[in-house]
This record gives sequence, C-alpha cells and structure tokens, in this order.
Amino acid sequence: MAVPPWLESLLSTAFFTVCTTHGDAARGECNMYCLDCKGDAFCFYCRSSKHKDHQVIQIRRSSYHDVVRVTEIQKVLDISGVQTYVINSARVLFLNERPQPKSGKGVAHICEICGRSLLDPFRFCSLGCKLVGIKRNGNASFSLEAKNEVVVMDRTRREGISKEDEELREGSQQDIYPPTPPPPPSSARRRKGIPHRAPFGS
Repeated sequence: MAVPPWLESLLSTAFFTVCTTHGDAARGECNMYCLDCKGDAFCFYCRSSKHKDHQVIQIRRSSYHDVVRVTEIQKVLDISGVQTYVINSARVLFLNERPQPKSGKGVAHICEICGRSLLDPFRFCSLGCKLVGIKRNGNASFSLEAKNEVVVMDRTRREGISKEDEELREGSQQDIYPPTPPPPPSSARRRKGIPHRAPFGS
C-alpha cells in the first residue's frame, strides 16, 4: 500500500483548536492525532481517556505551520525524499506545503510539486507534497515494507559486490605475487679437494 488510509485525514485535520471538553485545562489544545481512529484532533486529556492503547502522534507548530517529529512519524511512514529541519533541537518535517514566492535563480534544490526552495537535495518539502507526487507519478511510496525491501535488496547487492571485489582482490594478489617456488632439494655438501699450487718457473 503506497499511501496509508489515515494519511489524507491527518493532512486535512485542523490542529491547535481548543478542546470542547477540556478547554479550561492547561493542556487543552488539540494537538494529538490517532492513527487507529482517523478522526479529529484531540487534547492530552482525551488521549488518556479515549486513545490509551492506540497509535497516537503529536503535532507541533513552527511559524504557524504544523510539523511532526521525525522520530514519531518514521515509525509508521517512509519519509524518504521529504526535507527535514531541526527546530528546538528536534528534527521535524512539515505536514503540508507552505506558500512561498517563486524561487529566484541560483536555487539548487526545489520541491517537485510546489517549487518551494529546499535546503538539501530532497524531492518534497512536506508530507502533503510527497502524497501529491505519489498520486501523480507513482515513483515514491510511504510504505515501510517497500522501503525495507529496497534496503534488503541494496544490502544484498552491496554484499555481493564486496564479495566479488574480495575475490578479485585475492585473484589480483595471486597474479602480482605468484607463490614462491619450493626450494630445490638439498644436495650433499661437496668436500673440497686439496689445493694445488702452480709450479714456479725455473
């Protein structure tokens, strides 16, 4: 499954509204989302009472835009290709695209969908743009299973290459340094004869 059933609902959910049940409480803002229920956002206290044993992620805010921590979302989604940022010492990514004036010349990396300038060579600026890219081109996926298959195939390929390199290396060493021939059989030591002097001329 390229796109999990809860993702589109997550991206269209309004967060940071006041909880109708716990609005007067200190943590009464709705910044939680349940992947099992796929419903509306809820607050910290609703999580304790209604979603105790469910898969829940917490949404945070950066410059009035919704973000999620990489450590939380990468457990349930393949986020490869999406630009990440470090905000308040935590690595996060944005849920949806953020409007931006047209990128000027000299921008090295831009989002394939909305054209937003990116810091690093990623394909998308947000989960929302990756979702559009999957629907439009089908050359990406949110599935962790597909990612794991690619990782296993890549590891197997690299192991095969390294093994082949090792065999080639061993072969080349044998070519460069041929085995030393065994020493010739030791012959019996010859006894020296008695030296003869040349006769003196008379």
